[in-house]
This record gives sequence, C-alpha cells and structure tokens, in this order.
Amino acid sequence: MSHILGKFVWFEHLSPDIPKARKFYDALFGWHTESMPIDGQRYSMILNGDGTTSTGIGGYGIAAAGARPQWMSYLSVADVDASYRTALEAGGTSISAPMNYGSVGRGAALADPTGAVFSLWHSNQADRPDAQKTAIGDWCWNELWTSDALRALAFYERLIGYQRDTMDMGPMGTYYMLKTGDVSRGGLMQSVDRAAPSMWLPYVAVADCDATAARARALGGQVLSPPEEIPNIGRFAIVQDPPGAAIAVIRLSAG
Repeated sequence: MSHILGKFVWFEHLSPDIPKARKFYDALFGWHTESMPIDGQRYSMILNGDGTTSTGIGGYGIAAAGARPQWMSYLSVADVDASYRTALEAGGTSISAPMNYGSVGRGAALADPTGAVFSLWHSNQADRPDAQKTAIGDWCWNELWTSDALRALAFYERLIGYQRDTMDMGPMGTYYMLKTGDVSRGGLMQSVDRAAPSMWLPYVAVADCDATAARARALGGQVLSPPEEIPNIGRFAIVQDPPGAAIAVIRLSAG
C-alpha cells in the first residue's frame, strides 16, 4: 500500500450540528453526504463527484463539548505512535492519544505549540494519490494561520521532515510552503491578527470564486474575506459556515 507521508489526506468537519453543516456544504459545493457503516457505527462521509464517480474526501463529526466548530486536518504519517511522541517532544499538546479506529486506521489528535489542532493518521488502505489536476469541489491546499510562524515552522519541520520554500508577502511577512520532495503540501503564515486563534484553513477548488462566496452568504454563511486575486495562483475568498467553521474557496489559475 502507498502512503504519502506529509500529505493532508482527510478533512473532517467538527461542530455540534452535523445536519446544518451538511445542508450548507452540499448546496455550496454540490457535495453528496452519505451515512456509511463503519465497524458497526454510522459515519457521515463527504463524497465529491457526479454520483457515478464520486470520491470520498472527508466527513462530519460531533465537536467535543466547548470546542469551536472547525475543519480538522488529517496528516499522513508512517507511524502514528512515533510521530505522536515526536510532536509532544517538539512542544505539541495531546488532544487524544493514538488509538485504532476499527478497520479504518490509526490516529491521534494534537495541538501544535501555537494552538492549531490537527490529526496524525495512518490508514489501513492506501492514501489517495496526488491528482494531476484538482477536481472542482475537491481540496487543493491547506494553510496554517499561526500566532508564531517561526515556532510553528520548526515544529512541523521536526515532526514531518518538511523542506520549505519562502515567498515575500510584503507587509504580511513571509509565506512558507511546506514540501516533501518537490511537492508542496501546505502553507504557513503569521496571522495578521496576533490575537486570533491559530488554525489550519483548508481550500476547496471552485469554478467561480465570486459566485461561490455569494452563494455561501445566501445559504446562511458569512464572507470573512471577500474575493481577491493572488497573482499567478487564482482568486480566493474565506467564508464561515453557519455552525461557525472557516474554509477557503479558490478558482485556480490555468496551469
């Protein structure tokens, strides 16, 4: 089986209201949500596609009491237990210790030293391979907005062995691209608002950024950052769903 170490392989929406979240995202992206039997329990799995060639790309879960609604990012590792120990040694905080999830895989949840939460994951099946072209409605990027960029960078480089590229963003500082080999797996940047909680922000590819942002608002969401152009990358916006989780949408530039 092929596992792509350092890749974000799954995204799970955590909130106290799964039906509200499902209704919003199914309408916003054309996702299809199915209740799947997994080891005697039901799991709300997100499928992207036309119904005949749909791909499982994520799911919904109930947030822990008192936790804010958010998208949880799952990071593929070779050994969850070893990576969990490394994360703790590097300054991470445990949310849930390594455990088996039935026949699906093994995982653990942590907060990095700046407070952003994520999960370590090793699937019992192969990871979904990298796509040559991102399908509309699929994940295309993941970005850490952190209160301490250098501290977070050191943590993830030690945990995964990421290499980095940098990009000067002027007044916003340096943007770090986390890489495994020649493939960029995610971005990392200093939050503009240092008081804002650190968080991973996943991006979904859309055909029309402006129309998607307008549709999110019409469906009861909020537009946190209005559509704007990223030169040579695409046009993006950040929205907040009705339960309160943030997500980014982007119309990628050709090529």
